[in-house]
Amino acid sequence: MARYHIETYGCTSNRGESREIERRLRDAGHYRVDGPDEADVAILNTCTVVEKTERNMLRRAEELADETADLFITGCMALAQGEEFRRSDVDGQVLHWDEVPQAVTNGECPTTTPDAEPVLDGVVGILPIARGCLSDCSYCITKHATGRIDSPPIEENVEKARALIHAGAKEIRITGQDTGVYGWDDGERTLHELLERVCAIDGDFRVRVGMANPKGVHGIRRELADVFAAHDELYDFLHAPVQSGSDDVLGDMRRQHQVEEYLEVVETFDDALEYWTLSTDFIVGFPTETDHDHAQSMALLRETRPEKVNVTRFSKRPGTDAAEMKGLGGTIKKERSKEMSAAKREIVGEAHAEMVGERREDCLVVEEGTADSVKCRDSAYRQIIVQNADEYGLEPGDFVDLEVTAHETMYAFGEPV
Repeated sequence: MARYHIETYGCTSNRGESREIERRLRDAGHYRVDGPDEADVAILNTCTVVEKTERNMLRRAEELADETADLFITGCMALAQGEEFRRSDVDGQVLHWDEVPQAVTNGECPTTTPDAEPVLDGVVGILPIARGCLSDCSYCITKHATGRIDSPPIEENVEKARALIHAGAKEIRITGQDTGVYGWDDGERTLHELLERVCAIDGDFRVRVGMANPKGVHGIRRELADVFAAHDELYDFLHAPVQSGSDDVLGDMRRQHQVEEYLEVVETFDDALEYWTLSTDFIVGFPTETDHDHAQSMALLRETRPEKVNVTRFSKRPGTDAAEMKGLGGTIKKERSKEMSAAKREIVGEAHAEMVGERREDCLVVEEGTADSVKCRDSAYRQIIVQNADEYGLEPGDFVDLEVTAHETMYAFGEPV
């Protein structure tokens, strides 16, 4: 479990986002400490109003980077002027606020509480389909809290999804420690069957599938890709955390899959889907990771070119087997993290640049942004920001055709067609 320190600056919206970050961290078993000197990670939720504020944010980021092992920077300045932190050589990761909890978890599975029930947040319905996993990762502490996979029947989850849609949900987010092994406790993996049933519910909505480890997906990769190809309700988006490009490191992590299986999953989805988003995670600086292992991870990143990447520096979790290993120095981990994060920004930026000038149909307005903007998702779950939303009469829950007009590294800008 991680000890975290969080600082929030700016408006009520930022404070609300920080509360949600903390809620997810607490749900995952992490806990807050009084100051950055006691923390494993620091989170800086930034504001950008005037130049003086920006200077203060840069200075505070530099201070926090010196005081903690890992720094995550989010909020308005991070998203609007993320390059400023990089130009100032701040040793931290710039992330959207809803990416922060997962980045903090050190590659561990998200933790679902035993009594987890569907939640409707605006037009987003969150549907936990199972609890637990089949993995035994050497670095993960959440397995001690969640146990083995426990999958409710398909019909039960379908009814929960139907209730969310009837209550106004336009986006269903299917979550779990490892959605790919849903149903395995009953003898077979049935995620593809569940998705087909959910997509058959009456209504106009979209479905996003949460984290699925490569091993679980591999055995049903063709069935799963076929379901994605057949149903417009499904975002063409797959989050399959590979964690390393080295089979040796994956073995030490006890990740169950090998690199080739991950590549076969990617190839299957490439064959089935013309336009889709691959999301993955890498842990850099695992205790047994050599320079050659890191080079293999860099090569895998460049080969598969995921459009969404979570890069996490390894940190020890008490009670895990990896905590007993002799760790790498902080400098090595920082250098490897910087190299991979730079490559990630290049790849993700190029993916968004290719969207400019293209029309995206049936984008869903998911939530309000800042300064009269709204956040939309296209068919591959890529984020498109529409500014001057009031002028276009857009609000969460609407579907709209957009033309992408510009981009930043992590998202695009668009206008209604």
